[in-house]
Amino acid sequence: MEKRPKNLRFAVLAADTAIFKFTNGRLLVRLIKVNRPPHFTNHWGLPGGLILPKETADEAARRHSREKGAIKQMYLEQLYTFSGINRDPRGRVVAVAYLAIDKKNDINYNLGTTPENSPCWFSIKKLPRLAYDHKKIIQVALERLRAKLSYTNIAFALLPNEFTFGELRNLYEIILGRRFDRRNFRKKFLSLDLIRPTEKERLGAANRPAALYRFRKQSLTVANII
Repeated sequence: MEKRPKNLRFAVLAADTAIFKFTNGRLLVRLIKVNRPPHFTNHWGLPGGLILPKETADEAARRHSREKGAIKQMYLEQLYTFSGINRDPRGRVVAVAYLAIDKKNDINYNLGTTPENSPCWFSIKKLPRLAYDHKKIIQVALERLRAKLSYTNIAFALLPNEFTFGELRNLYEIILGRRFDRRNFRKKFLSLDLIRPTEKERLGAANRPAALYRFRKQSLTVANII
C-alpha cells in the first residue's frame, strides 16, 4: 500500500458563474466587487465562492448567484473546470464554472453604477478590471452561449416570454456578430417548429403592428438552427 505523504495538501473547490442577460439590444454580464488587498483592489468578479461539504457544485453556484449576485431565477448549466495553478493568489483553488442566464427580462437595471458593494450589470463589450481568471471564464461562457444559439433553443432564456421576429433576429445578430437575411431567418425558424404565434401584436417600427411569438418549450431543445 502506498504511503501517504505527511505534507499532503488539497486544493479547495469553488463555483463561479457567468450570468448573462440580454436587454435593450445588449448582452450583459453580472459582476460583483472584489477587494482582496494586496492582490486585488477595486476589481470586479463573477458571483461565486467555495463549495460547502454539504452541497453539490450546482447548489453552490445557485447559492452564490442568489446571495452575492442577487439573481434567483436563472437558466444554469455547468461550463468548464478551471484549475490553473496560480488562478487564485491566495491559495490553490479549483473552480467549477457555470453559464447562467437571468430569466427576469426587466428593463430597469443599473449598468455599471450601483451602491457600494452591490452586484452590477456590465456590457460584455465594456468590462471593468476583473480579478482572478474571470475574464477567461467569461470568454469561455460567451463561446458556449454562441454555440448553443446555433444548435439549441436557448434563446428562450434570453428573450421575454413574448417577442417579435425582429427581436429574435436582433438577438442572434448581436450575440453572434453577424447579419441574417430577414426572410431566410424567419423561414428557418418557423420550419423548426420551436416557436408559435400568440395571435397578439405589438407596434414596431413606423408604428406598424408586428406579430408576437412564444417558444413552445421553456427548456433546452436541440435543433439545427444555423
